[in-house]
Amino acid sequence: MNGSSDYRFVTYEELDGGTIVRILLNRPKTRNAQSRGLLVELDDAFMRAERDDNVRVVILGGAGPMFSSGHDIGSAESRAEYGPGPDQHPTTKINGGSRTGIEKMMLQEWHYFFENTRRWRNLRKITIAQVHGTVYAAGLMLMWACDLIVADEDVKFADVVGTRLGMCGVEYFGHPWEFGPRKAKELLLTGDSIDVHEAHRLGMVSKVFAPDRLADDTLALARRIAQLPTMAALLIKESVNQTVDNMGFYNSLNACFTLHELNHAHWSNETKGQSIVATPEHGVPDWRTAPPVKPALKDVAEAPAP
Repeated sequence: MNGSSDYRFVTYEELDGGTIVRILLNRPKTRNAQSRGLLVELDDAFMRAERDDNVRVVILGGAGPMFSSGHDIGSAESRAEYGPGPDQHPTTKINGGSRTGIEKMMLQEWHYFFENTRRWRNLRKITIAQVHGTVYAAGLMLMWACDLIVADEDVKFADVVGTRLGMCGVEYFGHPWEFGPRKAKELLLTGDSIDVHEAHRLGMVSKVFAPDRLADDTLALARRIAQLPTMAALLIKESVNQTVDNMGFYNSLNACFTLHELNHAHWSNETKGQSIVATPEHGVPDWRTAPPVKPALKDVAEAPAP
Protein backbone atom coordinates (compact mmCIF):
# COMPACT_ATOMS: atom_id res chain seq x y z
CA MET A 1 0.00 0.00 0.00
CA ASN A 2 1.17 3.49 -0.82
CA GLY A 3 -0.75 6.06 1.21
CA SER A 4 1.31 9.06 0.18
CA SER A 5 -0.21 11.99 -1.65
CA ASP A 6 1.28 14.82 -3.62
CA TYR A 7 -1.96 16.79 -3.39
CA ARG A 8 -3.53 19.33 -1.06
CA PHE A 9 -7.22 18.68 -1.70
CA VAL A 10 -7.32 15.00 -2.71
CA THR A 11 -5.48 11.87 -1.62
CA TYR A 12 -4.09 9.24 -3.97
CA GLU A 13 -3.59 5.77 -2.56
CA GLU A 14 -2.25 2.71 -4.37
CA LEU A 15 -3.66 -0.65 -3.26
CA ASP A 16 -2.92 -4.27 -4.17
CA GLY A 17 0.42 -3.46 -5.74
CA GLY A 18 -1.02 -0.49 -7.58
CA THR A 19 -3.69 -2.39 -9.53
CA ILE A 20 -6.33 -0.43 -7.61
CA VAL A 21 -6.12 3.28 -6.86
CA ARG A 22 -8.32 5.01 -4.30
CA ILE A 23 -8.76 8.76 -4.71
CA LEU A 24 -10.48 10.65 -1.90
CA LEU A 25 -11.78 14.21 -2.03
CA ASN A 26 -10.09 15.76 0.99
CA ARG A 27 -11.79 18.99 2.05
CA PRO A 28 -13.81 17.55 4.94
CA LYS A 29 -14.36 20.92 6.67
CA THR A 30 -16.34 22.09 3.62
CA ARG A 31 -17.91 18.64 3.13
CA ASN A 32 -15.75 18.24 0.06
CA ALA A 33 -17.24 21.22 -1.73
CA GLN A 34 -15.64 21.45 -5.15
CA SER A 35 -13.24 24.37 -5.21
CA ARG A 36 -11.15 25.05 -8.31
CA GLY A 37 -8.09 23.67 -6.53
CA LEU A 38 -9.88 20.43 -5.72
CA LEU A 39 -11.16 19.96 -9.28
CA VAL A 40 -7.77 20.61 -10.87
CA GLU A 41 -6.08 18.19 -8.48
CA LEU A 42 -8.80 15.60 -9.05
CA ASP A 43 -8.23 15.83 -12.80
CA ASP A 44 -4.50 15.38 -12.28
CA ALA A 45 -5.12 12.36 -10.04
CA PHE A 46 -7.43 10.74 -12.59
CA MET A 47 -4.92 11.37 -15.38
CA ARG A 48 -2.15 9.95 -13.19
CA ALA A 49 -4.17 6.74 -12.84
CA GLU A 50 -4.89 6.84 -16.58
CA ARG A 51 -1.18 6.94 -17.44
CA ASP A 52 -0.25 4.07 -15.15
CA ASP A 53 -0.71 0.81 -17.06
CA ASN A 54 -0.61 -1.11 -13.78
CA VAL A 55 -3.91 0.47 -12.65
CA ARG A 56 -7.05 -1.49 -13.44
CA VAL A 57 -9.71 0.07 -11.18
CA VAL A 58 -10.06 3.54 -9.67
CA ILE A 59 -12.22 4.17 -6.59
CA LEU A 60 -13.45 7.74 -6.00
CA GLY A 61 -14.63 8.60 -2.49
CA GLY A 62 -14.62 11.42 0.00
CA ALA A 63 -13.03 12.05 3.40
CA GLY A 64 -15.18 13.28 6.26
CA PRO A 65 -18.97 13.27 6.72
CA MET A 66 -20.05 13.58 3.08
CA PHE A 67 -18.91 12.51 -0.39
CA SER A 68 -19.43 16.00 -1.84
CA SER A 69 -21.81 18.87 -1.14
CA GLY A 70 -21.44 20.20 -4.70
CA HIS A 71 -19.76 23.33 -6.04
CA ASP A 72 -17.98 25.51 -3.50
CA ILE A 73 -19.68 28.90 -3.83
CA GLY A 74 -19.23 30.18 -0.31
CA SER A 75 -16.00 29.32 1.47
CA ALA A 76 -13.31 31.95 1.98
CA GLU A 77 -10.79 29.60 0.39
CA SER A 78 -12.86 29.27 -2.76
CA ARG A 79 -13.51 33.03 -3.01
CA ALA A 80 -9.77 33.67 -2.72
CA GLU A 81 -9.12 31.34 -5.67
CA TYR A 82 -10.84 33.80 -8.00
CA GLY A 83 -8.67 36.68 -6.74
CA PRO A 84 -7.06 38.90 -7.47
CA GLY A 85 -4.50 38.20 -4.81
CA PRO A 86 -1.80 35.77 -3.75
CA ASP A 87 -4.25 32.87 -3.44
CA GLN A 88 -5.78 33.26 -6.89
CA HIS A 89 -5.75 29.93 -8.70
CA PRO A 90 -3.73 30.06 -11.95
CA THR A 91 -6.55 28.42 -13.93
CA THR A 92 -8.77 31.46 -13.41
CA LYS A 93 -6.50 33.35 -15.84
CA ILE A 94 -6.54 30.81 -18.68
CA ASN A 95 -9.15 28.88 -20.67
CA GLY A 96 -11.32 31.96 -21.03
CA GLY A 97 -10.34 33.48 -17.71
CA SER A 98 -9.12 36.69 -19.36
CA ARG A 99 -12.38 37.16 -21.30
CA THR A 100 -15.37 39.02 -19.94
CA GLY A 101 -19.05 38.48 -19.24
CA ILE A 102 -20.87 35.27 -20.06
CA GLU A 103 -18.14 34.26 -22.52
CA LYS A 104 -15.71 34.03 -19.61
CA MET A 105 -18.13 32.01 -17.54
CA MET A 106 -19.05 29.68 -20.39
CA LEU A 107 -15.42 28.88 -21.20
CA GLN A 108 -14.39 28.44 -17.58
CA GLU A 109 -17.36 26.22 -16.75
CA TRP A 110 -16.86 24.20 -19.94
CA HIS A 111 -13.25 23.42 -19.00
CA TYR A 112 -13.54 22.94 -15.23
CA PHE A 113 -17.11 21.73 -14.61
CA PHE A 114 -18.25 20.10 -17.85
CA GLU A 115 -15.54 18.74 -20.11
CA ASN A 116 -13.42 17.51 -17.21
CA THR A 117 -16.40 15.47 -15.93
CA ARG A 118 -16.95 14.00 -19.38
CA ARG A 119 -13.24 13.20 -19.62
CA TRP A 120 -13.43 11.28 -16.34
CA ARG A 121 -16.48 9.41 -17.62
CA ASN A 122 -14.35 8.21 -20.56
CA LEU A 123 -11.30 7.25 -18.47
CA ARG A 124 -9.65 4.13 -19.89
CA LYS A 125 -10.00 2.38 -16.53
CA ILE A 126 -13.01 1.06 -14.64
CA THR A 127 -14.12 3.60 -12.03
CA ILE A 128 -16.25 3.13 -8.91
CA ALA A 129 -17.81 6.00 -6.98
CA GLN A 130 -17.92 5.23 -3.24
CA VAL A 131 -20.46 7.68 -1.77
CA HIS A 132 -21.76 8.48 1.69
CA GLY A 133 -23.78 11.23 3.31
CA THR A 134 -26.12 13.35 1.21
CA VAL A 135 -24.91 13.80 -2.37
CA TYR A 136 -25.99 17.24 -3.58
CA ALA A 137 -25.99 18.87 -7.03
CA ALA A 138 -22.43 18.85 -8.44
CA GLY A 139 -21.65 15.90 -6.18
CA LEU A 140 -23.93 13.98 -8.53
CA MET A 141 -21.71 14.94 -11.46
CA LEU A 142 -18.65 13.35 -9.90
CA MET A 143 -20.32 10.05 -9.13
CA TRP A 144 -22.19 9.95 -12.47
CA ALA A 145 -18.82 10.16 -14.24
CA CYS A 146 -17.94 6.77 -12.73
CA ASP A 147 -18.83 3.40 -14.22
CA LEU A 148 -20.35 2.03 -11.01
CA ILE A 149 -21.79 3.73 -7.94
CA VAL A 150 -21.83 2.10 -4.51
CA ALA A 151 -23.25 3.78 -1.44
CA ASP A 152 -23.88 3.22 2.21
CA GLU A 153 -27.39 2.62 3.56
CA ASP A 154 -27.92 6.21 4.72
CA VAL A 155 -27.15 8.03 1.46
CA LYS A 156 -29.65 10.44 -0.10
CA PHE A 157 -29.41 12.13 -3.49
CA ALA A 158 -30.76 15.56 -4.46
CA ASP A 159 -30.22 18.40 -6.90
CA VAL A 160 -31.43 21.60 -5.25
CA VAL A 161 -30.06 24.13 -7.74
CA GLY A 162 -33.49 24.64 -9.32
CA THR A 163 -35.24 25.46 -6.07
CA ARG A 164 -32.35 27.33 -4.40
CA LEU A 165 -30.49 28.94 -7.30
CA GLY A 166 -33.06 29.07 -10.10
CA MET A 167 -30.87 26.89 -12.33
CA CYS A 168 -31.81 24.03 -14.67
CA GLY A 169 -29.59 21.44 -13.03
CA VAL A 170 -25.82 21.18 -13.04
CA GLU A 171 -23.40 21.52 -15.94
CA TYR A 172 -23.06 17.79 -16.65
CA PHE A 173 -26.78 17.10 -17.11
CA GLY A 174 -27.05 13.38 -16.52
CA HIS A 175 -30.37 13.61 -14.69
CA PRO A 176 -32.76 12.12 -17.32
CA TRP A 177 -30.33 9.27 -17.99
CA GLU A 178 -29.75 8.46 -14.34
CA PHE A 179 -33.18 9.12 -12.78
CA GLY A 180 -35.41 8.68 -15.83
CA PRO A 181 -37.12 11.67 -17.49
CA ARG A 182 -40.17 12.11 -15.25
CA LYS A 183 -38.35 11.48 -11.99
CA ALA A 184 -35.67 13.95 -13.15
CA LYS A 185 -38.32 16.63 -13.69
CA GLU A 186 -39.89 15.92 -10.31
CA LEU A 187 -36.63 16.08 -8.39
CA LEU A 188 -35.42 19.24 -10.16
CA LEU A 189 -38.75 21.06 -9.82
CA THR A 190 -39.18 20.24 -6.13
CA GLY A 191 -35.61 19.92 -4.84
CA ASP A 192 -36.68 16.74 -3.04
CA SER A 193 -34.36 13.80 -2.44
CA ILE A 194 -34.45 10.07 -3.04
CA ASP A 195 -32.89 7.54 -0.75
CA VAL A 196 -30.29 4.98 -1.69
CA HIS A 197 -32.83 2.17 -1.99
CA GLU A 198 -34.87 4.01 -4.62
CA ALA A 199 -31.62 4.90 -6.39
CA HIS A 200 -30.81 1.19 -6.43
CA ARG A 201 -34.23 0.35 -7.87
CA LEU A 202 -33.67 2.94 -10.59
CA GLY A 203 -30.38 1.27 -11.48
CA MET A 204 -28.29 4.31 -10.59
CA VAL A 205 -26.64 2.61 -7.61
CA SER A 206 -25.09 -0.84 -8.00
CA LYS A 207 -24.47 -1.85 -4.39
CA VAL A 208 -25.72 -0.71 -0.98
CA PHE A 209 -23.32 -1.43 1.86
CA ALA A 210 -23.43 -0.95 5.63
CA PRO A 211 -21.76 2.35 6.59
CA ASP A 212 -19.01 0.64 8.56
CA ARG A 213 -18.33 -1.70 5.62
CA LEU A 214 -18.41 0.83 2.79
CA ALA A 215 -14.67 1.15 2.20
CA ASP A 216 -13.92 -2.57 2.65
CA ASP A 217 -16.83 -3.80 0.53
CA THR A 218 -16.07 -1.29 -2.21
CA LEU A 219 -12.49 -2.54 -2.28
CA ALA A 220 -13.75 -6.14 -2.47
CA LEU A 221 -15.86 -5.21 -5.51
CA ALA A 222 -12.89 -3.44 -7.09
CA ARG A 223 -10.77 -6.55 -6.57
CA ARG A 224 -13.35 -8.68 -8.41
CA ILE A 225 -13.31 -6.32 -11.36
CA ALA A 226 -9.52 -6.03 -11.34
CA GLN A 227 -9.30 -9.78 -12.06
CA LEU A 228 -10.95 -9.30 -15.45
CA PRO A 229 -8.60 -9.00 -18.46
CA THR A 230 -8.03 -5.30 -19.06
CA MET A 231 -9.08 -5.51 -22.71
CA ALA A 232 -12.39 -7.14 -21.78
CA ALA A 233 -13.05 -4.54 -19.08
CA LEU A 234 -12.27 -1.66 -21.41
CA LEU A 235 -14.45 -2.96 -24.24
CA ILE A 236 -17.35 -3.68 -21.89
CA LYS A 237 -17.15 -0.08 -20.68
CA GLU A 238 -16.76 1.27 -24.19
CA SER A 239 -19.64 -0.84 -25.54
CA VAL A 240 -22.03 0.56 -22.94
CA ASN A 241 -20.75 4.13 -23.27
CA GLN A 242 -20.96 4.05 -27.06
CA THR A 243 -24.49 2.64 -26.87
CA VAL A 244 -25.79 5.52 -24.74
CA ASP A 245 -23.81 7.99 -26.84
CA ASN A 246 -25.59 6.63 -29.93
CA MET A 247 -28.87 7.05 -28.06
CA GLY A 248 -28.04 10.75 -27.75
CA PHE A 249 -26.19 11.06 -24.44
CA TYR A 250 -23.15 12.91 -25.83
CA ASN A 251 -25.16 15.43 -27.84
CA SER A 252 -27.65 15.83 -25.02
CA LEU A 253 -24.86 16.81 -22.63
CA ASN A 254 -23.62 19.42 -25.10
CA ALA A 255 -27.10 20.88 -25.60
CA CYS A 256 -27.92 21.02 -21.90
CA PHE A 257 -24.61 22.66 -21.04
CA THR A 258 -25.57 25.46 -23.43
CA LEU A 259 -28.95 25.77 -21.69
CA HIS A 260 -27.14 25.92 -18.36
CA GLU A 261 -25.10 28.88 -19.59
CA LEU A 262 -28.26 30.55 -20.96
CA ASN A 263 -29.74 30.18 -17.47
CA HIS A 264 -26.69 31.94 -15.98
CA ALA A 265 -26.99 34.68 -18.60
CA HIS A 266 -30.65 35.21 -17.66
CA TRP A 267 -29.87 35.78 -14.00
CA SER A 268 -26.88 37.96 -14.81
CA ASN A 269 -29.19 40.13 -16.91
CA GLU A 270 -31.92 40.17 -14.25
CA THR A 271 -29.48 41.21 -11.52
CA LYS A 272 -27.56 43.65 -13.73
CA GLY A 273 -24.42 41.58 -13.40
CA GLN A 274 -24.56 41.20 -9.62
CA SER A 275 -25.34 37.48 -9.60
CA ILE A 276 -25.25 34.54 -12.00
CA VAL A 277 -27.96 32.68 -10.10
CA ALA A 278 -31.39 33.60 -8.74
CA THR A 279 -31.53 35.51 -5.47
CA PRO A 280 -34.30 35.61 -2.81
CA GLU A 281 -36.16 38.46 -4.52
CA HIS A 282 -36.72 36.06 -7.42
CA GLY A 283 -38.63 33.64 -5.21
CA VAL A 284 -35.94 31.23 -4.05
CA PRO A 285 -34.62 30.94 -0.48
CA ASP A 286 -31.12 32.08 0.35
CA TRP A 287 -29.09 28.91 -0.23
CA ARG A 288 -27.10 29.60 2.96
CA THR A 289 -30.19 29.39 5.17
CA ALA A 290 -32.47 27.22 3.01
CA PRO A 291 -34.63 24.67 4.86
CA PRO A 292 -33.63 20.99 4.93
CA VAL A 293 -34.16 18.90 1.82
CA LYS A 294 -37.34 16.81 2.02
CA PRO A 295 -37.75 13.28 0.69
CA ALA A 296 -39.74 12.67 -2.48
CA LEU A 297 -42.68 10.54 -1.28
CA LYS A 298 -45.08 8.92 -3.73
CA ASP A 299 -48.31 9.53 -1.77
CA VAL A 300 -48.03 13.20 -0.75
CA ALA A 301 -47.39 16.42 -2.66
CA GLU A 302 -44.82 17.51 -0.08
CA ALA A 303 -43.23 15.55 2.71
CA PRO A 304 -43.13 17.04 6.21
CA ALA A 305 -39.88 18.66 7.25
CA PRO A 306 -37.36 16.06 8.41
